[in-house]
Amino acid sequence: MTCVDAPAFRIWPPVALGVPLFAGLVLTSAAGDPLPIDGPVARWVGWALLVAFVLWNGWTLWVMAREGTGILPGGATSLVLQSGPFGVSRNPLYVGLVALDVAIALLVPSFWALVFVPLGVVALEWGAVRPEERYLTDKFGPEYEAYRGRVRRWL
Repeated sequence: MTCVDAPAFRIWPPVALGVPLFAGLVLTSAAGDPLPIDGPVARWVGWALLVAFVLWNGWTLWVMAREGTGILPGGATSLVLQSGPFGVSRNPLYVGLVALDVAIALLVPSFWALVFVPLGVVALEWGAVRPEERYLTDKFGPEYEAYRGRVRRWL
């Protein structure tokens, strides 16, 4: 039996967030939205979230690359990252992806895509975050437990 040094995802993170987003976009296209979410405020918030995603996830990826740990979801983790965005959130890339989902829903605009974002977050937590936490606890033990005690899962 071969031991794989990676979390055992139930759902790959981009799929967990992408499927509800796509379903919402399709539903908006096919049936329309029951409430409008367009307008200057929605566009401004959408663009702000898009810029925040680029900066936040860029920073997170830079820290990961600098520390030489796995960048793609499901890759091996060589250490418990605790600096930069990892000092604010245990899942900074996922926080950024959720912001991206909301940005897309607001910029398209799609009421249904926006409403389905929480479904993606639930799928992400069940399908990726919880398995990652088990993997990191098994691999790093007390070091990861101490980190979990200091840093929130999301924000």
